[in-house]
Amino acid sequence: MAIDTRRVPSQPLTARTAPPGRARHRAHALSQLRIRNPHAVVLCFILIATLLLRLWGIKQGLPYSYNVDEATHFVPRAVAFFSQDLNPHYFLNPPAYSYLLHIVFELWFGSGDAVSRAYASNPTDVYVVARVVAAVLGTASVWLTYLAGARFFNKNVGLAAAAIFGFAFLPIFYSHLALNDVPTLAPVALSLYGTACVLRRGRLRDYVIAGIGLGLAAATKYTGGIALLCLLAAFVSDGAGGAFWVALRRLAIGLIVAFIAFVIANPYSLLDFHAFTSGVSSQASLAAGQDPVKLGTRPGSGIDYYLWTFTWGLGWGPVLAAIGGAVLLLARRRWALAMVLIPAPITFIIFMGNQQRYFGRWLMPIFPIVAILGAYGAIELIGWLIRARRIPAPAAVALVTVLLLAQSLVAVLHDDAVLSRPDTRNLVRAWMVNHVPAGAKVVIEPVVSDNWATDVGVSLPWTPTGDRWYRYPTWLTDLDPNGNPLAPGQRRYVLVDQYERTLRPALLDQYAGSGYCWIVIGSEQAGRAFAQPQLVPSAIAYYAALANRARLVYHVSPFSPGTHPVPFSFDWAIDYYPRQYRRPGPELSVYRLSGGKCGAA
Repeated sequence: MAIDTRRVPSQPLTARTAPPGRARHRAHALSQLRIRNPHAVVLCFILIATLLLRLWGIKQGLPYSYNVDEATHFVPRAVAFFSQDLNPHYFLNPPAYSYLLHIVFELWFGSGDAVSRAYASNPTDVYVVARVVAAVLGTASVWLTYLAGARFFNKNVGLAAAAIFGFAFLPIFYSHLALNDVPTLAPVALSLYGTACVLRRGRLRDYVIAGIGLGLAAATKYTGGIALLCLLAAFVSDGAGGAFWVALRRLAIGLIVAFIAFVIANPYSLLDFHAFTSGVSSQASLAAGQDPVKLGTRPGSGIDYYLWTFTWGLGWGPVLAAIGGAVLLLARRRWALAMVLIPAPITFIIFMGNQQRYFGRWLMPIFPIVAILGAYGAIELIGWLIRARRIPAPAAVALVTVLLLAQSLVAVLHDDAVLSRPDTRNLVRAWMVNHVPAGAKVVIEPVVSDNWATDVGVSLPWTPTGDRWYRYPTWLTDLDPNGNPLAPGQRRYVLVDQYERTLRPALLDQYAGSGYCWIVIGSEQAGRAFAQPQLVPSAIAYYAALANRARLVYHVSPFSPGTHPVPFSFDWAIDYYPRQYRRPGPELSVYRLSGGKCGAA
């Protein structure tokens, strides 16, 4: 029999030519690839987009840091660790983020001396590195929220949770600052992921993961400990299956791991236990309002304030979806998930809302939980639209996506554009460099950083301190806390929050008599007085006297021309959510005082 030896063209091994077993295996792999790839692509897009949104405008205000907490609590302490021991001697905020920055600075700049030189001569470089660390951790928290949502429910819910949380306004805004609020969210989300695994499988390593996240979260910001409630609820569900003592042993190990993680990230909580407990107690006293009421605080309860904050900090769509998701869990008797995800946000809001001080950023530790609830509600809504309303799946997904994300995306894009423009405080300083003589005496309200009067990295010859101008010590007053004069020659320190309570028209005579002829006022301070004028009538009289006695020589507004100024609030005065903002910073005015040593204006 003749054999045809002509070469047969080579063909790829396909389902038609491959052996049956291999063909089935390859078909299965391709089908798995088709299922998984869309989730991976969408998740990558979310992570890249949310990171870019966090980096856009990250140099705002620099080389001067205008956020008091950023300028005093984290970056300076991380730098100070190079010249002293690692004891922060400060526990109002836990030091984990400062320790992380200390390590990153060492790696990025090469040595402690290099970091100190950069901080003194070009702080922009140091602050940008610190802010990028916050932005990267913020992005990591989005990924971890996806993992938690996928483990609690499924990958679709995980993606929706990542999108809701990743594009939320407050976490993106505070990723632009070297504060501990956003870095806390990564270990909170890690603990939630471990908790979801406990709920699903209840293995020892799941408790350990949840414990690591819990300990690191509390060591970064004390309120990150709210993740403990979720873990305890998952334990109750795990133990209810008949293996209570096994679950209890695993929980104990998880809590021990949480304690170890907390101590590793905050070692002086044990090594300097007295200072640690004193700092925590002081923080609790400040939040509870044992000090005088923070002037300018929005009237009403903190609970109302936080519920309002949800509507713009996370967005109306996600909040309503989260409510719907919670109702569905209860209606469908999914008790385990309901116990883990619902009580923690409610408890947190009630506890924080009953403090005397409240700020929108303090709400963020529960954002990952609420985002997961909102994602579940949104995915169920999509399914209902497809089944009950016969809406095509792509259209249903698009509609719900717009409802969930449109508000946040519009606000974030606007805010990032604002942050990318020059700060009003930088504009005022540039004007003063050109118009106020070096060595002149100036009064600057505490709306700028302490080094604002200096030319960064340069010591000038006109003042003993090397500053460009002599600054009046607005941080000192000759009044006691009740507004009564102190003994002649005595002064006491004044916190920024209490500055407006020290103002009265007679100060203008003191300024003029001592030759302090240039006065800079800003809405971040004056706005507090005008928000609650009945509490500080002397401050209101001071500003009226200043307007009558001095000449306005320069004014800059952060608002677009033709728009109304935004009423003062401790959130919208600094995070620029309202559409009226065109550039960052407060409204600022420079006055030239007359009389005394100031002569004619």
